[in-house]
Amino acid sequence: MMTKKKIGILGASGYTGADAVRLLARHPHAEITALTANTHAGKAMSEVFPHFFMLDLPKLVEWEKVDWSTLDAVFCGLPHGTTQDIIAAVLKANPDIKVLDMSADFRLRDKNTYAQWYGHEHRALELQGEAVYGLTEFYREKITSARLVACPGCYPTAALLALVPLAKARLIDVDDIVIDAKSGLTGAGRGLKQNTLFSEAGEGLSPYSVGTHRHAPEIEQEIGLAAGSAVTVNFTPHLIPMARGELCTSYVKLNGATTPDDLRAALEKAYVNEPFVHVAKKGVLPQTQNVRGSNYVQIGVVADRIKNRAIVISTLDNLVKGSAGQAIQNMNLMFGLPETAGLEQIALFP
Repeated sequence: MMTKKKIGILGASGYTGADAVRLLARHPHAEITALTANTHAGKAMSEVFPHFFMLDLPKLVEWEKVDWSTLDAVFCGLPHGTTQDIIAAVLKANPDIKVLDMSADFRLRDKNTYAQWYGHEHRALELQGEAVYGLTEFYREKITSARLVACPGCYPTAALLALVPLAKARLIDVDDIVIDAKSGLTGAGRGLKQNTLFSEAGEGLSPYSVGTHRHAPEIEQEIGLAAGSAVTVNFTPHLIPMARGELCTSYVKLNGATTPDDLRAALEKAYVNEPFVHVAKKGVLPQTQNVRGSNYVQIGVVADRIKNRAIVISTLDNLVKGSAGQAIQNMNLMFGLPETAGLEQIALFP
């Protein structure tokens, strides 16, 4: 029998950390042995998240009190900016530990782009160069041999899975991409914010960070790599009054004689052997309820009424494939485990 991997979770009191706990608690090859949350240190996990009442989990502690040398992997659900210093300290304590970073600190390859969008210089540049971008379907081989994986943001995962194969195949004009994105409120975190109070968000749809969202350079980085040229996209996110789920509607211009059916065929070819990415048949529209609580992604293509244009729709659960689930998918690869281990939950519907 295979020995279970000992897992720690940094920032276990946030939504992404909690979903990592939910999924890893039933993972056949994982054992959660450390949970950190400096603001809740000393509490049981079930005090912070009552839905874990049935689990025997370690108490929450400050991250400095964990013996990192005893762990095989650590998941990081801390805010951007704080992550880089802590991960550097963890890797110093245990150079062999596998790091699954769910924050934004290591996603951008260019240090100047990071400083521009995040407002400060990167403080762990030696690790930034080492980090592998963790969009599993595109970087599987690199992830398998990586020590530090920068798991993508939720919006980039949904947008890039829909658009990268089309950019790579030169089927769309990469200089004319409009991404209209909508996310459930868990995407804004668990901290108390006025705009996520029920009375503020409960019966409304709110755009935010219009033209300034930090996921834009991440999307541009990866589409640019696929296209072989620098790319700027029009990306507008919105908060929608539901807890979890995300849907991206991408409006694209077709190259040459390309048809919407060609886009669908290219996506089907790209994902034919992928366990979690499903391309919908013609006439079937992706919906958030089809993937809620699961690691699956659904992508659909629709012809636009405007000539030589198409609409590509992609949906995922922002906390699963958009965060913790994809991190576990990457962990499985890093340890040589079945890629789908612990992740085959079917969507929770209704």
